[in-house]
Amino acid sequence: MANEILIYTDGAASGNPGPGGFGVILKAGIHRKELMAGFRKTTNNRMELLAVIIGLEALKQPNRQVTVYSDSRYVVDAIEKGWVFGWEKKGFKDKKNPDLWKRFLAVFRQHQVKLIWIKGHANHPENERCDQLAVQAYKMPDLQIDYYYEAEHDDSLNFFI
Repeated sequence: MANEILIYTDGAASGNPGPGGFGVILKAGIHRKELMAGFRKTTNNRMELLAVIIGLEALKQPNRQVTVYSDSRYVVDAIEKGWVFGWEKKGFKDKKNPDLWKRFLAVFRQHQVKLIWIKGHANHPENERCDQLAVQAYKMPDLQIDYYYEAEHDDSLNFFI
C-alpha cells in the first residue's frame, strides 16, 4: 500500500539488566529515518518494547497504516495474541513493564498497526541495522536514565515515580 509506513525495531542490553539501547528505522515511500537511544540500566525486553513505542510516536499523523517488524516474541506475541489487552483489563497486575505497555497502548490505538515477528540475526538488513543502532546507543557516553525501571529496583530513586 502506497501510504503504508514500515517500522523496523530492535532492542538490546549488555547484561539483563545492564546498559541498554534501541534502534528504529521508519520507512515511508522514499523516506527513511533512523532513531536510537541508550539507557544506563534497563532490560532487553524494555528496550524491545520502547523501540516500537518510539517508532509509533514518531509518526506525525494519526490513523496511519503501519507494519512493525520486530524480533521480539515478548512484544509481538503480547500484541498479536491479545495478551496485553487482558493485562490492561487487570490493571497490569503482576506484569512487568506496565509503564511502557500503557504508553504503547496509547500510541497503538492512534494507528492501524500490524506487528510481524522476524528472526533476529538472520541477515535481514533492516533488523541488522536496528541491532547495530541499539548496541551503538548503549555504548554512548552519558546514557539516559530509565527512571521507572531504576526506581522499581532501587529504593533510593523512588522519588522519581
